[in-house]
Amino acid sequence: MEIRKAEIGQLSEILKIYSNARAFMKDHGNPDQWGETHPQEAVICGDIKSGNSYVCMENGKILAVFFYKAGEDPTYGHIYQGNWLNLDPYGVIHRIASSGKKKGSASFCLAWAFEECGNLRIDTHRDNHVMQNLLKRNGFTYCGIIYLENGSERLAYQKSEQSGQATSSPQPITL
Repeated sequence: MEIRKAEIGQLSEILKIYSNARAFMKDHGNPDQWGETHPQEAVICGDIKSGNSYVCMENGKILAVFFYKAGEDPTYGHIYQGNWLNLDPYGVIHRIASSGKKKGSASFCLAWAFEECGNLRIDTHRDNHVMQNLLKRNGFTYCGIIYLENGSERLAYQKSEQSGQATSSPQPITL
């Protein structure tokens, strides 16, 4: 498997993977995280044009897709009921989805992103037990609650090369 930047010519295949992921989440007790339309085509096109959309490929086939960016994410500016492992520069993953055609492709994507930055943050819906288990198996630590711009709650996770102790402040962290 290898990771490449997504290209606009791959859009229809990427949209199909996201459609299948929505159905998978619904079938596994998580119908609300992405609903019927998330992520929307315009968001995916924006991710591709910004150079932050990646695909996991093997033998010319897309096995998984995800958003990755090194740098701060506004949704991670405040964390509640917990703390980040550290406040060092980090990368983020969003919108990760697997085609389901090869076991381990999502883990491969997480490992690639972690190698890129050594300090990675990600979040998921409370009902997304499949993703929560994937994150735990891949060495991520649950850190607390974050809220999206629309007010939706998400469980926040982080993995860091640094053994970084959680910050001692019981107050929400503002970045």
